[in-house]
This record gives sequence, C-alpha cells and structure tokens, in this order.
Amino acid sequence: MRKSATEADHSIPLRKSVKTAIRRYLQDMGASQPDSLYRTLLAEVEPPLIEEVLRYTQGNQSRTARILGMTRNTLRAKLTRYDITVDPRGT
Repeated sequence: MRKSATEADHSIPLRKSVKTAIRRYLQDMGASQPDSLYRTLLAEVEPPLIEEVLRYTQGNQSRTARILGMTRNTLRAKLTRYDITVDPRGT
C-alpha cells in the first residue's frame, strides 16, 4: 500500500530533514562561504515554528510558550522581533 505525501513526510525524522536541507544549502552556496549560518537558520526556522505552534494552540500564547519550552515573555519578544500577529482562531 502506497503512503500519501503527508504520511511519507512524517516517516522522515525532523533531524534528517534539517540535515538534508542544510547540506543542500551549503552545496548551493558553491565556493562562497556562508556568513552567520546559525543566525540565518534561526531567522528562517524560528518564525514558522512559532506560527505553526500558535496555530496549533489556536493563539494561546501560554500553551505555545510551554510547548516551545520558553517563557511567555520570551515568546512575546519573539513575536515582536519577527512581527508575528497572533490570531486567536489559530488560522
């Protein structure tokens, strides 16, 4: 039985997906050396992570912070930094 695209995606561990994406990114850079890769990666990954957990919790910032392992104040600072609007409907 063939898996759907969604089921297939869940069978690949997150770590492996990230590793593959970073490897591809570095290969695409070619001879040029990436600058501040750690900061670049966080700036690309952290906003959608926060947005998706907020959607999952239907905008509940306390639950979102708990799931992400940070304080609500830290979450609020990141919401401001990344200009993320909280939708209480979770959409």
